Formats: sequence, C-alpha cells, structure tokens
Amino acid sequence: MLSAAGRRVALMQLLEQSMADLNLHGGVLATDLHAMSPAMQLARETALVPPYRDPKCLDFLLRLCEQYHVKLIVPTIDPELVFYATHRTAFVNVGCQINVSDSAAIDISFDKLKTHDWLMKHDLPHVRQATLEQVLSGEAKFELPVIVKPRRGSSSIGITVARTFDQLEARAYERDLLVQSIAAGQEYTVDLFVDRNGSCRCAVPRRRIETRGGEVSKGVTVRNRDVIDLAWQVAATLPGTYGVLNVQIFHDPTTNQLAVIEINPRFGGGYPLSEQAGAPMTRWLLEDVLQLPSTARADAWREGIVMLRYDAAAFVSARDAGVEL
Repeated sequence: MLSAAGRRVALMQLLEQSMADLNLHGGVLATDLHAMSPAMQLARETALVPPYRDPKCLDFLLRLCEQYHVKLIVPTIDPELVFYATHRTAFVNVGCQINVSDSAAIDISFDKLKTHDWLMKHDLPHVRQATLEQVLSGEAKFELPVIVKPRRGSSSIGITVARTFDQLEARAYERDLLVQSIAAGQEYTVDLFVDRNGSCRCAVPRRRIETRGGEVSKGVTVRNRDVIDLAWQVAATLPGTYGVLNVQIFHDPTTNQLAVIEINPRFGGGYPLSEQAGAPMTRWLLEDVLQLPSTARADAWREGIVMLRYDAAAFVSARDAGVEL
C-alpha cells in the first residue's frame, strides 16, 4: 500500500516492478484523501482514506489491509510517519509491515531542534543553529545570510534565506522558527537501506544539481566515501531505523568539512535515481518484509548516473477525479 500516494507515480511503478522481478502476485494499492492524485488515477487498485488525525482512521486502514491482504505499507509524507510508527503493532497484528522507523527516530527526525541536539550529543557534524527569538534578542549571534526554517516542517515549506536583519525581524510573528548557518560545499541526499536487524546495507549519495518545490529535479550519483561513511554512521546511531530513509549532507571538497542538515525516515522524492543507478531498495525492502534471501549489496550501484525529472500528466474525467463542474 502506497500511503498518501499523491504524485509518487515513479515510486509506485518501481514497487510494481520489484514485485514482478520477485514473481510476486498482487500489486500496489494507492491510497489518498482525494481522487485528484496522479498516482491514484494511474494505480490498478485505489482507496480513499480518512485523514490520519481522524479517530476512525486506524480501524479503517486495518480493515483495508485485511481486505486487500496488504503485506507492506510505504508512507510517503512526513506528517503520517508518527501515526504509522505509533500504531505499528496494530498493523503487524493483521500481517502488515510498515516502511517506518521507531517512534524515537521519527521524533528526532521530525523536530529539527531535537535533530540538532541529537547530532551534537553524538558528535556528528552539523551547522550552527538557534531559535529565531535567540537571534533577534542578541543571545545568539550569526553572520548573515542565514537559513530560516520551521522547527517542524517538510518539503522545504517555510524555508527562506535571510540576508538582512530586517528580513529576520519580518518573520518574528511566526512561531517555532529556527535559524541555521549556511553550510559550505555541495548538497547530497543519501538514500539508505536498513534491514530488520538494524544493519545498514547500502548508502547511495545523490548530489543535488537543481531543486524545484523542495524536491530535487536534477541530480547525479556520486561515490563520495566521506558522505557515505557519515550517512552510514547516522543510520547506525539513530535509534530504531528501518527500511528506506535518506539523510541530507553538505560536503565542502576544499576543506573536507561535512554537515548533516536533515534526516528523513522515508523514501525521498529523488529516490528513483538510486534505483536506476543499481540500488533497488524497493526490492530489498520487499525481500526483507517477506523474509526472502536478500540481494542487497553495498557497492553494486553506478556512479555518474544523472536524473533529469520532468512533468507528466494523467488525463481523467472530472467525475473520476472528484471535480465538480
């Protein structure tokens, strides 16, 4: 089941291909809050579901898993990770595993203040960070420009660059904002696969060339050993990691300075690049869930594979998309 399927058509297709490669019967069930979702219109099986905050959501999803014999749930957005981590046992009881880390890992990852504290505690490289209130009061001093971002957020929503103190003051009315120094060097998103024993089996760095709407639109796989080792260390140290996740890291090639920016315990938007480069983590995840012999390999992927994402469209009737005329 691809939860909050939205625009994740490529991920859905990769899951279907991995099922076919393993000679598994069945397919992907795409779910979302509404029908106006490309993945919902292109999936073979679909279901509209209530919001995860709805008290009836858990029972609805459990019945859905039983009805469709769902063996694996793949969440795609940050807000629902807490829900699935909290209710993991209930889904296991109906025979369904979830691509989600433990609640402790989700709590650390989703709260950027806790992420920073955790990185400091474990002596992992990070950028300077303070609350906006600390910066405006003079308690914390930063050289401009700086990054301003919500304490809890995703998809780069609310992230801006402040080049003047006036631009910082302009956001003073907003709550729970953090200020970070700008990391030097090149930005990487590292896709990781962690098996059910908690062992990291593979890490693939994707250097960001261009982003759009908070997601990578152009990227290239790079076998950067320093970045790989740091991402591996994050996965090994974060409590209860499982499945496919990603870590965002900056690396300055002139100074060899590293900095972990974010941890995202889910499939990233640019994940298909890693699979096309030779790291089929969707297959490895299915093998792990079904306890099949693992084909996971750490270094079989290819460096220098470039992804150039583009827009495609699904054309459906207004009725099927739930659009009123």
